[in-house]
Amino acid sequence: MGHQQPTIAICNFFPDTATLAKTAAKYGFSGVDWTFTVDSLPRNEIEETRLARDISALNGLEVRYHCAFKGVDLGDEDDRRAGEAMEVLKRACRVVSRLDGRFMTVHLGLGRKSPEGLSWERTLNGLAELVGCARELGVRLCLENLASGWSSRPQLFEKLVRKSDAGITLDIGHARVCQSVQCQIFELEDFVMPHPERVFNAHIYHEEIDDRHVPPVCVEDLRVRLDLLRSLSCNWWVLELREEAPLLETLKIVREYLESCGSEAQSG
Repeated sequence: MGHQQPTIAICNFFPDTATLAKTAAKYGFSGVDWTFTVDSLPRNEIEETRLARDISALNGLEVRYHCAFKGVDLGDEDDRRAGEAMEVLKRACRVVSRLDGRFMTVHLGLGRKSPEGLSWERTLNGLAELVGCARELGVRLCLENLASGWSSRPQLFEKLVRKSDAGITLDIGHARVCQSVQCQIFELEDFVMPHPERVFNAHIYHEEIDDRHVPPVCVEDLRVRLDLLRSLSCNWWVLELREEAPLLETLKIVREYLESCGSEAQSG
């Protein structure tokens, strides 16, 4: 079966868009995964216009969006904080929609060491509400699996995705180091197997150690996980490294992998 070549995306880790566009062109990236923090999300029309102008300078690269909002939780047991979280995430949905974005990734429990202080029921309901809000704006909301917390446990991740109707952003570095996989209770596939058609985005690097993303050393570091992504027809691959050297090491290995697949297809 013929596989479509994935779009290889770079993160927006440069302070200015011109450098980002230049770097993407130089190394042959075809997409940008644009991360917002709570501080960088536009707060008014002027900031939004400026951002739209910046993004239009990315010269035809496909752009998807990623909300890295630490400590912002829809399921916060504190009513006020849960309400504020919903407000900022809905604002992000509106911003993404006005930028003609079609995909947006969110997290649950980002920056927390444990789900303490979060309500499961409220998290589930909040996520479902946010998915619905995004859908009305033409945006597919995707949940990313983290290295710890509820979304790091395949059986809970599956429940969150199914009950909220969210899409999936599979982070293969988080999946590798999470407790469930480390202890061999679950395998990487368990994050996606119940709903392979929901996997729209992938974050690619070797593994996360002390909150740092480590690049692969050789194709074998990634092969099994990239085989899985290709079998899912997930064709948005973000090389999630925010420094040039590790990014280029990863790019080289991903290209080697894709070339080896291409030659297998031809000989097959």
